[in-house]
Amino acid sequence: MAAEAPRLASLDSSMADHLPSYSQQLFYAKTERGLSFEALAKELGRSEVAVAGIFYGQVTASAEDVDKLSFILGVSKESLKGLQGFPDRGRAGPMPPVEPLIYRLYEVVQNYGYAFKAVMNEKFGDGIMSAICFSTKVDKEVDESGAAWVVITLRGKWLPFTRF
Repeated sequence: MAAEAPRLASLDSSMADHLPSYSQQLFYAKTERGLSFEALAKELGRSEVAVAGIFYGQVTASAEDVDKLSFILGVSKESLKGLQGFPDRGRAGPMPPVEPLIYRLYEVVQNYGYAFKAVMNEKFGDGIMSAICFSTKVDKEVDESGAAWVVITLRGKWLPFTRF
């Protein structure tokens, strides 16, 4: 039996009007070339989440990223100029989210947010985890029964509150 070809993330058409003009072009070219975010991340030397964030306009691309994406995806550099602009991280969509996977991530914070906070406060004191000085990655684990598990790593700099 032949292995199933990996499925690639594409742009949900209902989101297209809420994203930068270059997003549709990037997703189309990515799909046409059969490239995953993992493959693009290796070419750009960035994380998969960062590359996906570039596609959604939530992460700023460097000049080198634009050059590489233009070459790899066969799109003009001119059409990708917006990639180097200020990102728009604030458009999370409706709250609570309605997309099932995003809703489940939101649900994790709803259900365990105070537990995370309590443990972080015990380990670090009074403060917050930065989402600016931050990195993340998504991994896949398969257990002995063959079940697949998602592993999401969130790595943020600890910022203690200052006394005033």
